[in-house]
Amino acid sequence: MIDRLDPTLTTRSEFERVSSQAVAAAAALPTATLHEAAGKIGVMPMVIKPVARGMRFSGPALTVQSPGGDNLWLHRAIDAAQPGDVLVVSVSGAYEHGYWGEIMATAAKVRGIAALVIDGCVRDGELLGDIGFPVFARGLCIRGTGKDLGARGWIGHPTLFDNVTVNAGDLVVGDGDGVVVIPRAQADGVIDASRRREAAEADQLRRIEAGETTMRIFNFG
Repeated sequence: MIDRLDPTLTTRSEFERVSSQAVAAAAALPTATLHEAAGKIGVMPMVIKPVARGMRFSGPALTVQSPGGDNLWLHRAIDAAQPGDVLVVSVSGAYEHGYWGEIMATAAKVRGIAALVIDGCVRDGELLGDIGFPVFARGLCIRGTGKDLGARGWIGHPTLFDNVTVNAGDLVVGDGDGVVVIPRAQADGVIDASRRREAAEADQLRRIEAGETTMRIFNFG
């Protein structure tokens, strides 16, 4: 007889999420700008990249801690997510499995989920690009996963990626350069600072095109 773990014991789907206004504003800003404006914080591991060109997203994090080599908790997260959520998934260090593919991407798209960010691998790379659901992952791997009904995972709890702690409800933004996480309480201030930074860079570019050097503009000596 299989020991079944009650997933509701470690699942939180109701929590305060970053505002929809902040999500929309951040969607128009580069991840690098958000990172710099936030004080150089929140960079997810650089190996996590979009699986197809042109993928980008912005939304509140729904964190997932998955047992290694098992994707049952990802299926549970699709069911627990609210429209607009970004699934931010740790695979407990077991990176080389195909945790996600065509079926799950389609299910997530139908649910209105904004994106998947996973520190493991996925499969069905070409199909994921065709579906148009943003997937950011370490790479592609066809090694299969299990679905252990007795394995413990967590949804909606703080999750660690290298030195970045992601909390449920934080602002997560991804583009071709990578993924950045901004703490929910800091999102509005970081967005304002990012807009000022973008305006300053536009002026710097104008000055460079007019013939000034970067040494002069930035007063490097």
